[in-house]
Amino acid sequence: MQIGMIGLGRMGANMARRLIQGGHRCVVFDTSPMAVKQMTEEAAIGATSLADLVAKLEQPRAIWMMVPAAFVDQLITDLLPHLEPGDILVNGGNSYYVDTQRTARELAARKIHYIDCGTSGGVLGLERGYSLMIGGPDQAVKRLDPVFRTLAPGVGSIPATLGRDKLDGTAEQGYLHCGPSGAGHFVKMVHNGIEYGLMAAYAEGMNILKHANVGKDAHAADAETTPLRNPEAFQFDLNVRDIAEVWRRGSVVSSWLLDLTAAALTRDPTLATFEGRVSDSGEGRWTIKTAIDAGVPTPVLSTALYSRFNSRGEAEFADKLLSAMRFEFGGHIEKSAGK
Repeated sequence: MQIGMIGLGRMGANMARRLIQGGHRCVVFDTSPMAVKQMTEEAAIGATSLADLVAKLEQPRAIWMMVPAAFVDQLITDLLPHLEPGDILVNGGNSYYVDTQRTARELAARKIHYIDCGTSGGVLGLERGYSLMIGGPDQAVKRLDPVFRTLAPGVGSIPATLGRDKLDGTAEQGYLHCGPSGAGHFVKMVHNGIEYGLMAAYAEGMNILKHANVGKDAHAADAETTPLRNPEAFQFDLNVRDIAEVWRRGSVVSSWLLDLTAAALTRDPTLATFEGRVSDSGEGRWTIKTAIDAGVPTPVLSTALYSRFNSRGEAEFADKLLSAMRFEFGGHIEKSAGK
Protein backbone atom coordinates (compact mmCIF):
# COMPACT_ATOMS: atom_id res chain seq x y z
CA MET A 1 0.00 0.00 0.00
CA GLN A 2 0.99 3.66 -0.16
CA ILE A 3 2.11 5.57 2.92
CA GLY A 4 3.78 8.87 3.70
CA MET A 5 6.81 9.00 6.00
CA ILE A 6 7.75 12.26 7.73
CA GLY A 7 11.11 12.22 9.52
CA LEU A 8 14.06 10.45 7.95
CA GLY A 9 16.40 10.19 10.91
CA ARG A 10 18.02 7.03 12.27
CA MET A 11 14.69 5.24 12.61
CA GLY A 12 12.44 6.83 9.99
CA ALA A 13 14.76 6.33 7.03
CA ASN A 14 15.29 2.65 7.77
CA MET A 15 11.57 2.11 8.32
CA ALA A 16 10.90 3.62 4.91
CA ARG A 17 13.55 1.35 3.42
CA ARG A 18 11.99 -1.73 5.01
CA LEU A 19 8.56 -0.74 3.70
CA ILE A 20 9.92 -0.21 0.18
CA GLN A 21 11.69 -3.56 0.32
CA GLY A 22 8.35 -5.07 1.36
CA GLY A 23 6.63 -3.72 -1.75
CA HIS A 24 4.99 -0.59 -0.31
CA ARG A 25 5.10 2.81 -1.99
CA CYS A 26 6.59 5.50 0.27
CA VAL A 27 6.28 9.24 -0.14
CA VAL A 28 8.89 10.81 2.12
CA PHE A 29 9.61 14.24 3.60
CA ASP A 30 12.21 15.63 5.97
CA THR A 31 13.44 19.11 6.82
CA SER A 32 16.77 17.96 5.35
CA PRO A 33 16.58 17.94 1.53
CA MET A 34 19.64 15.67 1.46
CA ALA A 35 17.79 13.03 3.48
CA VAL A 36 14.90 13.15 1.02
CA LYS A 37 17.30 12.96 -1.95
CA GLN A 38 18.98 9.90 -0.44
CA MET A 39 15.64 8.11 -0.13
CA THR A 40 14.56 9.01 -3.67
CA GLU A 41 17.69 7.24 -4.85
CA GLU A 42 16.34 4.17 -3.03
CA ALA A 43 12.95 4.12 -4.79
CA ALA A 44 11.03 6.46 -2.47
CA ILE A 45 8.93 9.33 -3.84
CA GLY A 46 10.34 12.58 -2.52
CA ALA A 47 8.27 15.54 -1.33
CA THR A 48 9.48 19.12 -1.08
CA SER A 49 6.99 20.18 1.62
CA LEU A 50 4.21 18.84 3.81
CA ALA A 51 1.66 20.09 1.30
CA ASP A 52 3.52 18.32 -1.50
CA LEU A 53 3.64 15.09 0.51
CA VAL A 54 -0.11 15.17 1.18
CA ALA A 55 -0.84 15.97 -2.49
CA LYS A 56 1.15 12.94 -3.63
CA LEU A 57 -0.81 10.54 -1.41
CA GLU A 58 -3.97 8.78 -2.51
CA GLN A 59 -7.12 9.27 -0.44
CA PRO A 60 -7.76 8.22 2.24
CA ARG A 61 -4.19 9.04 3.17
CA ALA A 62 -1.93 7.31 5.67
CA ILE A 63 0.97 9.36 7.06
CA TRP A 64 3.56 8.04 9.51
CA MET A 65 5.32 10.66 11.64
CA MET A 66 8.72 9.67 13.00
CA VAL A 67 9.81 12.79 14.87
CA PRO A 68 10.73 13.64 18.49
CA ALA A 69 7.85 14.23 20.88
CA ALA A 70 8.65 17.95 21.15
CA PHE A 71 7.84 18.46 17.45
CA VAL A 72 4.65 16.39 17.14
CA ASP A 73 2.09 19.06 18.02
CA GLN A 74 3.53 21.63 15.61
CA LEU A 75 3.84 19.04 12.85
CA ILE A 76 0.18 18.08 13.23
CA THR A 77 -0.82 21.75 13.24
CA ASP A 78 1.08 22.25 9.97
CA LEU A 79 -0.45 19.13 8.40
CA LEU A 80 -4.07 19.73 9.37
CA PRO A 81 -4.94 22.31 6.66
CA HIS A 82 -4.03 19.69 4.04
CA LEU A 83 -5.83 16.67 5.54
CA GLU A 84 -9.38 15.46 5.03
CA PRO A 85 -11.82 13.24 6.94
CA GLY A 86 -10.80 9.58 6.79
CA ASP A 87 -7.07 10.28 6.69
CA ILE A 88 -4.83 8.48 9.19
CA LEU A 89 -1.92 9.96 11.12
CA VAL A 90 0.49 7.56 12.83
CA ASN A 91 2.79 8.82 15.58
CA GLY A 92 5.63 6.30 15.70
CA GLY A 93 7.79 8.27 18.12
CA ASN A 94 7.90 8.31 21.91
CA SER A 95 5.16 10.72 22.95
CA TYR A 96 3.63 10.89 26.43
CA TYR A 97 0.47 8.80 26.27
CA VAL A 98 -1.62 11.52 27.95
CA ASP A 99 -0.70 13.91 25.13
CA THR A 100 -1.60 11.18 22.65
CA GLN A 101 -5.06 10.76 24.16
CA ARG A 102 -5.66 14.52 23.92
CA THR A 103 -4.50 14.68 20.30
CA ALA A 104 -6.62 11.67 19.36
CA ARG A 105 -9.74 13.38 20.73
CA GLU A 106 -8.97 16.60 18.87
CA LEU A 107 -8.39 14.81 15.57
CA ALA A 108 -11.43 12.57 16.00
CA ALA A 109 -13.58 15.72 16.09
CA ARG A 110 -12.25 16.39 12.57
CA LYS A 111 -12.87 12.73 11.58
CA ILE A 112 -9.13 12.15 11.23
CA HIS A 113 -7.85 8.90 12.74
CA TYR A 114 -4.83 9.00 15.06
CA ILE A 115 -2.75 5.90 15.75
CA ASP A 116 0.02 5.80 18.35
CA CYS A 117 2.64 3.20 17.55
CA GLY A 118 5.45 2.65 20.03
CA THR A 119 8.36 1.46 17.92
CA SER A 120 11.37 -0.48 19.20
CA GLY A 121 14.24 -1.81 17.13
CA GLY A 122 16.78 0.96 16.90
CA VAL A 123 19.24 1.27 14.05
CA LEU A 124 19.17 -2.51 13.47
CA GLY A 125 15.45 -2.53 12.73
CA LEU A 126 15.96 -2.46 8.97
CA GLU A 127 17.36 -5.97 9.10
CA ARG A 128 15.71 -7.34 12.24
CA GLY A 129 12.33 -5.65 12.05
CA TYR A 130 10.58 -3.46 14.62
CA SER A 131 8.55 -4.42 17.66
CA LEU A 132 5.35 -2.39 17.36
CA MET A 133 3.00 -1.47 20.22
CA ILE A 134 -0.13 0.05 18.67
CA GLY A 135 -2.99 2.13 20.04
CA GLY A 136 -5.95 3.60 18.22
CA PRO A 137 -9.36 2.95 16.64
CA ASP A 138 -9.92 -0.60 15.42
CA GLN A 139 -10.76 0.12 11.79
CA ALA A 140 -7.83 2.46 11.24
CA VAL A 141 -5.43 -0.04 12.80
CA LYS A 142 -6.83 -2.85 10.63
CA ARG A 143 -6.44 -0.73 7.52
CA LEU A 144 -2.72 -0.34 8.19
CA ASP A 145 -2.17 -3.99 9.06
CA PRO A 146 -0.09 -4.59 5.88
CA VAL A 147 2.27 -1.80 6.97
CA PHE A 148 2.59 -3.11 10.52
CA ARG A 149 3.15 -6.64 9.27
CA THR A 150 5.96 -5.51 6.97
CA LEU A 151 7.72 -3.45 9.61
CA ALA A 152 7.48 -6.16 12.28
CA PRO A 153 10.08 -8.94 12.55
CA GLY A 154 7.66 -11.82 11.99
CA VAL A 155 8.02 -15.16 13.76
CA GLY A 156 11.54 -15.66 12.44
CA SER A 157 13.78 -18.16 14.20
CA ILE A 158 12.63 -17.32 17.75
CA PRO A 159 11.34 -20.52 19.41
CA ALA A 160 7.61 -20.58 20.05
CA THR A 161 6.47 -19.81 23.59
CA LEU A 162 5.06 -22.90 25.27
CA GLY A 163 1.27 -22.75 25.05
CA ARG A 164 1.09 -20.02 22.39
CA ASP A 165 -0.33 -22.51 19.87
CA LYS A 166 -3.63 -22.22 21.73
CA LEU A 167 -3.71 -18.43 21.30
CA ASP A 168 -4.34 -16.21 18.30
CA GLY A 169 -3.37 -12.65 17.48
CA THR A 170 -0.34 -10.89 16.03
CA ALA A 171 1.97 -10.76 19.05
CA GLU A 172 4.10 -13.62 17.72
CA GLN A 173 4.60 -11.60 14.54
CA GLY A 174 6.11 -8.76 16.57
CA TYR A 175 3.26 -6.27 16.52
CA LEU A 176 0.22 -5.83 18.75
CA HIS A 177 -2.86 -3.63 18.86
CA CYS A 178 -2.70 -2.92 22.58
CA GLY A 179 -5.93 -0.95 22.92
CA PRO A 180 -7.52 2.46 22.26
CA SER A 181 -5.69 5.73 21.66
CA GLY A 182 -2.74 6.10 24.01
CA ALA A 183 -2.39 2.38 24.76
CA GLY A 184 0.51 1.92 22.34
CA HIS A 185 2.48 4.80 23.77
CA PHE A 186 1.64 3.66 27.31
CA VAL A 187 3.11 0.20 26.62
CA LYS A 188 6.17 1.69 24.88
CA MET A 189 6.67 4.10 27.80
CA VAL A 190 6.86 1.21 30.26
CA HIS A 191 9.06 -0.73 27.80
CA ASN A 192 11.58 2.10 27.83
CA GLY A 193 11.36 2.47 31.61
CA ILE A 194 12.30 -1.22 31.87
CA GLU A 195 15.08 -0.59 29.38
CA TYR A 196 16.56 2.02 31.71
CA GLY A 197 16.61 -0.53 34.53
CA LEU A 198 18.14 -3.30 32.41
CA MET A 199 20.86 -1.02 31.12
CA ALA A 200 21.68 0.18 34.64
CA ALA A 201 21.86 -3.39 35.94
CA TYR A 202 24.35 -4.44 33.26
CA ALA A 203 26.40 -1.27 33.72
CA GLU A 204 26.57 -1.51 37.52
CA GLY A 205 27.33 -5.23 37.54
CA MET A 206 30.13 -4.88 35.02
CA ASN A 207 31.53 -1.94 36.96
CA ILE A 208 31.90 -4.28 39.97
CA LEU A 209 33.78 -6.71 37.74
CA LYS A 210 36.04 -3.91 36.53
CA HIS A 211 36.94 -3.02 40.13
CA ALA A 212 37.57 -6.59 41.26
CA ASN A 213 41.31 -5.78 41.44
CA VAL A 214 40.93 -2.81 43.79
CA GLY A 215 42.90 -4.70 46.44
CA LYS A 216 46.06 -4.24 44.37
CA ASP A 217 45.82 -0.46 44.53
CA ALA A 218 47.51 1.72 47.13
CA HIS A 219 44.95 3.18 49.53
CA ALA A 220 45.18 6.30 51.64
CA ALA A 221 45.21 5.82 55.39
CA ASP A 222 43.53 8.86 56.91
CA ALA A 223 40.41 9.93 58.71
CA GLU A 224 38.65 10.80 55.47
CA THR A 225 39.01 7.38 53.78
CA THR A 226 37.13 4.21 54.63
CA PRO A 227 39.74 1.43 54.66
CA LEU A 228 39.32 -1.51 52.29
CA ARG A 229 38.64 -4.61 54.35
CA ASN A 230 40.37 -7.77 53.16
CA PRO A 231 42.25 -6.34 50.17
CA GLU A 232 43.39 -9.90 49.45
CA ALA A 233 39.81 -10.66 48.41
CA PHE A 234 40.02 -8.13 45.55
CA GLN A 235 42.91 -9.43 43.48
CA PHE A 236 41.12 -10.39 40.25
CA ASP A 237 42.15 -8.85 36.93
CA LEU A 238 38.95 -9.75 35.15
CA ASN A 239 38.41 -9.41 31.41
CA VAL A 240 35.03 -7.67 31.30
CA ARG A 241 34.90 -7.92 27.51
CA ASP A 242 35.18 -11.71 27.61
CA ILE A 243 32.77 -12.02 30.54
CA ALA A 244 30.14 -10.17 28.50
CA GLU A 245 30.77 -12.63 25.69
CA VAL A 246 30.50 -15.76 27.82
CA TRP A 247 27.29 -14.47 29.42
CA ARG A 248 25.77 -14.20 25.94
CA ARG A 249 25.98 -17.97 25.56
CA GLY A 250 23.52 -19.93 27.66
CA SER A 251 23.37 -17.49 30.59
CA VAL A 252 20.09 -16.51 32.21
CA VAL A 253 21.07 -12.84 31.74
CA SER A 254 21.64 -13.19 28.00
CA SER A 255 19.70 -10.72 25.84
CA TRP A 256 19.97 -8.57 22.74
CA LEU A 257 21.03 -5.74 25.02
CA LEU A 258 23.90 -7.89 26.28
CA ASP A 259 24.79 -8.71 22.66
CA LEU A 260 25.13 -4.98 21.99
CA THR A 261 27.15 -4.52 25.18
CA ALA A 262 29.57 -7.26 24.15
CA ALA A 263 29.93 -5.68 20.71
CA ALA A 264 30.74 -2.27 22.23
CA LEU A 265 33.36 -3.77 24.57
CA THR A 266 34.91 -5.72 21.71
CA ARG A 267 35.36 -2.55 19.69
CA ASP A 268 36.71 -0.54 22.63
CA PRO A 269 37.32 -2.42 25.93
CA THR A 270 38.04 0.82 27.82
CA LEU A 271 35.10 2.72 26.27
CA ALA A 272 37.50 5.62 25.80
CA THR A 273 35.29 7.28 23.18
CA PHE A 274 32.49 7.88 25.71
CA GLU A 275 32.25 10.43 28.52
CA GLY A 276 29.48 8.66 30.43
CA ARG A 277 26.85 11.41 30.17
CA VAL A 278 23.63 9.44 29.73
CA SER A 279 20.64 11.25 28.24
CA ASP A 280 16.98 10.51 28.91
CA SER A 281 14.37 11.33 26.27
CA GLY A 282 11.35 11.39 28.56
CA GLU A 283 9.94 7.88 28.70
CA GLY A 284 11.68 7.00 31.97
CA ARG A 285 10.27 10.12 33.63
CA TRP A 286 6.78 9.39 32.32
CA THR A 287 7.00 5.81 33.56
CA ILE A 288 7.90 6.92 37.09
CA LYS A 289 5.20 9.62 37.11
CA THR A 290 2.61 7.08 35.97
CA ALA A 291 3.75 4.62 38.63
CA ILE A 292 3.42 7.31 41.31
CA ASP A 293 -0.07 8.26 40.11
CA ALA A 294 -1.12 4.60 40.13
CA GLY A 295 0.58 3.87 43.47
CA VAL A 296 2.85 1.23 41.94
CA PRO A 297 6.34 0.85 43.49
CA THR A 298 9.18 1.08 40.96
CA PRO A 299 12.40 1.43 42.98
CA VAL A 300 14.69 -0.08 40.33
CA LEU A 301 13.35 2.02 37.46
CA SER A 302 13.42 5.17 39.59
CA THR A 303 17.04 4.60 40.61
CA ALA A 304 18.02 4.00 36.99
CA LEU A 305 16.48 7.33 35.97
CA TYR A 306 18.19 9.25 38.79
CA SER A 307 21.48 7.60 37.84
CA ARG A 308 21.15 9.18 34.41
CA PHE A 309 20.59 12.60 35.98
CA ASN A 310 23.70 12.08 38.09
CA SER A 311 25.78 11.12 35.03
CA ARG A 312 25.16 14.58 33.58
CA GLY A 313 26.43 16.41 36.65
CA GLU A 314 22.96 17.31 37.93
CA ALA A 315 24.08 16.37 41.47
CA GLU A 316 27.08 18.71 41.42
CA PHE A 317 25.56 21.38 43.67
CA ALA A 318 24.17 18.77 46.08
CA ASP A 319 27.59 17.11 46.28
CA LYS A 320 29.27 20.44 46.99
CA LEU A 321 26.73 21.13 49.71
CA LEU A 322 27.45 17.75 51.31
CA SER A 323 31.15 18.65 51.43
CA ALA A 324 30.31 22.06 52.86
CA MET A 325 28.17 20.56 55.62
CA ARG A 326 30.89 18.06 56.56
CA PHE A 327 33.36 20.92 56.82
CA GLU A 328 30.95 23.00 58.91
CA PHE A 329 30.15 20.34 61.51
CA GLY A 330 33.43 18.45 61.61
CA GLY A 331 36.10 20.49 59.89
CA HIS A 332 36.47 17.76 57.27
CA ILE A 333 38.70 18.90 54.41
CA GLU A 334 37.44 17.83 51.00
CA LYS A 335 39.80 15.41 49.28
CA SER A 336 40.86 16.09 45.72
CA ALA A 337 39.57 13.80 43.02
CA GLY A 338 41.64 10.65 42.61
CA LYS A 339 43.16 10.89 46.09
